[in-house]
Amino acid sequence: MIDVDVSGLRAVKDHTQLRELVGEPAPVVVDKDRGYLDEHGLAFLERSPFVLLATSGADGTCDVSPRGEEPGVFRALDAHTVAIPERPGNRRVDSLVNIVDNPRVGLLFCVPGTEETLRVNGTATIVVDEDLRESFAVRGRAPKLVLVVRVEEAFFHCAKAFRRSSLWDPASWPDRSKLPTLGQVLKDLRKSPEPVEAIDAALEEENRAALY
Repeated sequence: MIDVDVSGLRAVKDHTQLRELVGEPAPVVVDKDRGYLDEHGLAFLERSPFVLLATSGADGTCDVSPRGEEPGVFRALDAHTVAIPERPGNRRVDSLVNIVDNPRVGLLFCVPGTEETLRVNGTATIVVDEDLRESFAVRGRAPKLVLVVRVEEAFFHCAKAFRRSSLWDPASWPDRSKLPTLGQVLKDLRKSPEPVEAIDAALEEENRAALY
């Protein structure tokens, strides 16, 4: 693998050039944003177990982080407000650090087997209200934080990306044995003498014991 000098590639420089290349969106595409969660958006959200959270920091650097729950846990407090519990993780909290500096976020909700997705953009607040946190408790453990997003844009995204990728088709999935485990990745990163199997077992125990 070699480094590529991106600065030497021809690139789009402005909106006019971009529109000349891709054209204008159809009116139905422009008009599909309701600015809030209608009955269809609420139904999709209720069935979604997985969301991608996009943030950017004060310096403009970006991050995308996954969140996963049982369907129904991602909650619409009303048509303009979505609440997402912050479960235990690796404590890097890149997304949360970004939100403290820049509350603008993007959310992409997915439902397994459904090729359309729900896009929600808005402004996030990191909430520590006890009653709200306790309402998200699982196995007697409430999250320390809840991400509350004020919805400014909400609309469905078409199926083309999932159709092209065949993401939900198990027949298209790669042979997992051809990919490194996270244990192998960490072993190489740390140049650790510990066996890969031991690292993977420790990671699996952490995943099992610290979900909530």
